[in-house]
Amino acid sequence: MSITAGEARGGDGAIDSRAAQARAHAIAAFLSGLGLFLLLLTLQPFAGPPQTLEGESSGNIVNQIGYVTLALIYGTAMAAFCERAALARLRTSSLIVVFVVAAISLPQAVDSEASFRALLLASFALVLVAGVLLLPWSEQSFATAAANATLALLALVYAALLLAPSLAIHGSDGVEGVHAGHWRGHLTHKNYAAPVFSMVAMIGIYVWRMGLRWRGAAVVLLSVVFVLNSGSKTTMGFLPIAIGLVLLARLTGRPRLMLAMHAGMVLLVGALTVGTVFSPALLQLSAAINADPTFTGRDEIWKFAAAKIAEKPWLGYGYVSFWQTPVVTRLEENFEASWDIRGIGSGHNSYLDALLMFGVPGGLVMIYVLMIKPLGNYLAAQADPQRRRLADLGAMMVMFLTYVGMLESFFLNRAEPIWLLLAFSVLALELASRMGMRRA
Repeated sequence: MSITAGEARGGDGAIDSRAAQARAHAIAAFLSGLGLFLLLLTLQPFAGPPQTLEGESSGNIVNQIGYVTLALIYGTAMAAFCERAALARLRTSSLIVVFVVAAISLPQAVDSEASFRALLLASFALVLVAGVLLLPWSEQSFATAAANATLALLALVYAALLLAPSLAIHGSDGVEGVHAGHWRGHLTHKNYAAPVFSMVAMIGIYVWRMGLRWRGAAVVLLSVVFVLNSGSKTTMGFLPIAIGLVLLARLTGRPRLMLAMHAGMVLLVGALTVGTVFSPALLQLSAAINADPTFTGRDEIWKFAAAKIAEKPWLGYGYVSFWQTPVVTRLEENFEASWDIRGIGSGHNSYLDALLMFGVPGGLVMIYVLMIKPLGNYLAAQADPQRRRLADLGAMMVMFLTYVGMLESFFLNRAEPIWLLLAFSVLALELASRMGMRRA
């Protein structure tokens, strides 16, 4: 190592200072990668389909202790390694609004204490998300950490697929037998796994663009192969659209046109999914395009949810306090329906569930903060070429989850990977629009 004249005069103290700084940077980068790995893996991987009701997961002792511990570790690490200016910006993050809306809804919950515990778990998990983004000293350091984390996850999942396929592939037993042979990886269901690995592929594209070509290409290839074997047709359709729109904006230099195309896509997907519940014409159009315009019976769930929203439009039913609560489970069974609503774990639509939990005003605020405002931050980040790669990654994820949200529910869903990746993308776009990551 060469030493400048100024360092030579400073003696061993200057060398020790640089060595200590290098160690701090290495520790911070390692924690960032580890955090992303844990975020994607969850604390209970390969657990199989849940044996308890979904509404009871907030009482899971492994998650409670695990995420409290991780929040303490990553909170301490950020206090030790992050610049004060970066930490100060977290105080104005729009994600705080999400938690405020959820907190306001707690008095409406059937079990306010259980809802409060679920909200605490979600807040602890968010500390992990913040640490992943803020701890790396440079964007190159973050890209390296992300590459290593995603490759480690993929290696673990593919090892399970090869050596213990029963842990990572849907079997023919039980109610999920219809999905037999479809890959679910370390998660409980292919409909959760496919979106997660789609976003891992997006991270691979980001890593490739940051100059880590072989690692990035490997992440993209392995992730796409997983998605193709998951059997999730909607995810396979949405993935190339989200990636293609963002890369088109980068190639043409017209991000506003891309966002206009995205808005059109949102209207189209919304019309052909939940829109069919309210319009016979849209149902007919959807049937002409899609072999299953009911989306495996989701239309009946959406009709039920819409009717319940109309009953409590202002305040809603409270955070995680509708599905699998007495509000639903004590209803009489509808034998004509293809689903028994009393056993449904979610509305299979993030937007309807937001309106159910938080009321129409709170739900619209939630949708704006999570799906619309981040794309404004994406435009703001275009002013600096050094921030565009991170902004592109965040935009891909937000746009992709905007489409997926038409068929699945994940807003503020405790510590589940889809929700945490949405929070990751929202925070990444905020950082890119304000200051970007430090450059090596």
